[in-house]
This record gives sequence, C-alpha cells and structure tokens, in this order.
Amino acid sequence: MDEIGELELNLQSKILRAIQERELTRVGGNTNVKFDVRLITATHKNLSDEVKKGNFREDLYFRILGLPIELPPLRERGQDPLILAKHFIEEYAKDNKVKAPILSTAAKDKLLKYQFPGNVRELKAMMDLACVMCDGKEIMEDDINFQNFKDDNHFMNYEKTMKEYTADIIAFFLKKYDNNVVLTAEKLDIGKSTIYNMIKSGEITLKK
Repeated sequence: MDEIGELELNLQSKILRAIQERELTRVGGNTNVKFDVRLITATHKNLSDEVKKGNFREDLYFRILGLPIELPPLRERGQDPLILAKHFIEEYAKDNKVKAPILSTAAKDKLLKYQFPGNVRELKAMMDLACVMCDGKEIMEDDINFQNFKDDNHFMNYEKTMKEYTADIIAFFLKKYDNNVVLTAEKLDIGKSTIYNMIKSGEITLKK
C-alpha cells in the first residue's frame, strides 16, 4: 500500500478491520471474502509523529509496524541516480520502440551533482525528456534540463504524479514555442490531440 500515511481516518478503520479479520467485502458485493496476504506499506511521513498528532490510528500503526525499512532520498544514494537513469532510458526506449541512447560522461556528472528535490519521480521525468531532446544516440549535458524547469516554473521542486509532470513538461514547451501546439507535439513526439485534450480539460493552461 503506497502512501498509507495519507489515508483518511475512516479508511484507516476499514483497513484495520480487514487486517484483523483477514477478510473483506468486494465493492458491490455482500459476502465476506477470506484472504491471506503479506502487507507491505510505504509512506514519506513519520507515522509515529502522525499518531501523536491524531492523524493516524495508533492501533493500525502497531498492526503494520513490522520491520521498518528506511530509504534515504535519491541525493544520498551515491551512484543510484545513474543506475536508475539507465533503467528509465531503457524503459523509454522499449515503450517507444527506439534504440536506447547512452549517457555522456558530462551528463552523468551533472546528474550526480543534482539534489533531486522531486526524488525518483523527478529523475524519471528528467530522463524521459532527455531522451526526447537528445540526438537519439547520446544524452549530452545540455539535454538534461532540470535547471530550466527549476528556474522557469519551479515544478521540479516537488514530488508529483507522472501525469502532472507530463502536463508541466508540455506547458514548458508550449511557452517556449509561443503556444504552437503543432510544433510542440513534433518536438515531444506526441499527438496533437493529446495536447488539445489536456488544454480542454484544464490540465494545461496556455501562457502568453
């Protein structure tokens, strides 16, 4: 269960009951279903502090305590940014059926010096964009644009969903190309309809 610390108290009580009784009722169903699972939870919050604040149920906290594993932020994990960057590049290449570009030495150095305020999600968004911006063979230092993002909209300073990062990247390029949807779609190798739909839904606001 990802971000269990964000659950509302009424949902926490339901989770607690399911764990204690080892049974649940499916949505739309009216019979109890027994289950046997190993529960793994994740959160960026200190649940002990959340219990003291009254934001997290103490009984649920002790139920899920188990063996805590604390993961340090990406900026404190040595060479991990490069390992993850390679993984995200290969993932992008597989999804788009292209040959994976390599990271230049300068690009690697640039990544290792960065603080990654948006952690792993930021790195993935960064690598996706770098794959688009590079020549298809090698990702150079200038293809990694986190400084541009930070200076322009500060959207890389916070953890966001992939959908939110996508909207921010498209908005960044729309502004760069004077709201030219056709050119932006061409540069990012996405469909024009994707951009128009995101503008229509309000996910992207055109800036003059």
